[in-house]
Amino acid sequence: MNEVRLFGLERSVYTRIARLALEEKGVPYVLEEVEIFDPDGVPAVHWLRHPFGRIPVLDDGGFELYETSAITRYVDEAFTGPSLQPGDIHVRARMNQIIGMLDAYAYRPMVWGVFVQRCCPPSTGGVAAEDAVADSLLTANTCLLALDRLAGFDPFLLGEKISLADLHAFPMLRYLSLAAEGRDLLAGYPRIQAWLERLCRHPSVLRTRGRYELAGQSAVAGSEDDPGTRGSFALGEK
Repeated sequence: MNEVRLFGLERSVYTRIARLALEEKGVPYVLEEVEIFDPDGVPAVHWLRHPFGRIPVLDDGGFELYETSAITRYVDEAFTGPSLQPGDIHVRARMNQIIGMLDAYAYRPMVWGVFVQRCCPPSTGGVAAEDAVADSLLTANTCLLALDRLAGFDPFLLGEKISLADLHAFPMLRYLSLAAEGRDLLAGYPRIQAWLERLCRHPSVLRTRGRYELAGQSAVAGSEDDPGTRGSFALGEK
């Protein structure tokens, strides 16, 4: 069997999404940390893997793939194990809609606008940008409302059976839940909150917990989605 390697960062939301897919399929893999926010910049060798210098990148015996959604679908289809995608075309389309919604509208406000703003500045003696937190909470609430409407009516969508939608949503909502305002927001969506609490005890989630989650708080900043936010505490992903 070819060795599977995942290039990324333990603290990265999108690296974790890819790891969760590998874990769910029972695929042995090696996580190789690539510090793309090093003061010297992205390691030269990583530019050969990803033309935009981001993470994660999957290497399956020489077949390299970047973009998290492409990676998770490949993992689900290339390896044996429980299917992470529903067979019904309408339900699968809904799953993909949830993933797209999370990427386009939820990731930035939940992770950067709430979690990073609330948890990072205090750890370094700074002050959160309160306007950014307030604006992000409004958008995060809209995302949770949309997620609540889209999900939960089928076992593949935030239900008892794990799907790619679950794996995509969990790391974002988990970081949101580490901020006090995020926990308060989630309390208004009991179905999503119960799902999040259940997944926190799920084996693949327990095996991929990062340092910030284990500590119950975090100090992270900078994303590969927006080079202008790069800083000493970097998630660096997608």
